[in-house]
Amino acid sequence: MKSDKLLQELQMLNCVKVLERGETLLYPTDTIWGLGCDATNKEAVSKVYRIKGRSEDKSFIILVSSMDMLKQYVEELPPMACDLIDAMNETPLTIIYPKSANLPDNVTAEDGSIAIRLVNNIFCADLISRFGKPIVSTSANLSGEPSPLCLADISPQLISSVDHIAIVEDSSARKLQPSRIIRLEKSGMFSIIRD
Repeated sequence: MKSDKLLQELQMLNCVKVLERGETLLYPTDTIWGLGCDATNKEAVSKVYRIKGRSEDKSFIILVSSMDMLKQYVEELPPMACDLIDAMNETPLTIIYPKSANLPDNVTAEDGSIAIRLVNNIFCADLISRFGKPIVSTSANLSGEPSPLCLADISPQLISSVDHIAIVEDSSARKLQPSRIIRLEKSGMFSIIRD
């Protein structure tokens, strides 16, 4: 039992170091398996685009571990966002905010908006909290391929392209799916992008 906890702790510390070095990481999220990096590191984000074979005109979702962290990366946090997050605390919810803050332009959409999810997955929340910054979260697949529900679903080509794989308890037994996505407008109105 003690050795399991020690191995988990070493794995977590290793993942944090990978992010600090500007490297890429495969990891289980609160939805599906993700490919990520330090969301504030422009070069690391560019590497994720290259690995996926994705055009840089398509922005990424970023993950945060707390409301305080969320507030640092949006120009304004509308009260409606807090209400939506509280109402859907059991369901993964990504919110597209009108304007980002403190993030490189290759993470945000062309209009300056940013998609952010406050995670409730224990591994992700701990990783982000220890790292102290948000991380990119995009599905761990090559552009156009199906999203992986477990590590075994990830293509060998993608696996060989990343710097590190987080070896944590596989969550394939859970029913995983992409998050809901809601776009907030400056007016306070919102629209459902993906339910």
